[in-house]
Amino acid sequence: MELLQEGYLLRIFIGESDKKDGKLLYEWLVLQAKAMELAGTTVLRGVMGFGPTSRIHTSKILRLSQDLPIIVEVVDTRDRLEKYLEAIDAVIEGGMATLEKAQVRFYRKKV
Repeated sequence: MELLQEGYLLRIFIGESDKKDGKLLYEWLVLQAKAMELAGTTVLRGVMGFGPTSRIHTSKILRLSQDLPIIVEVVDTRDRLEKYLEAIDAVIEGGMATLEKAQVRFYRKKV
């Protein structure tokens, strides 16, 4: 797949314990992106954060949270990411999504 130099970065902020049909939501999101043949995804686990409830989620030993922040990053063209957002929007009960321009410097597989 050829990715144009001007791509877009979608970030989806959810909780680590969020689920879709018994499966972890972040895993489901990655599988949806793969099924839609998007350029790539990465899942990042946060060590601390808060969202609309203002409840702090942290990985500190004394306040071990079972619901750490998760960020699912997806890179592709704007049109393809908009279609992906349409497909996943109804499934995400709580969280946030951001979309921004990203200059793609290279996109290649290791040979």
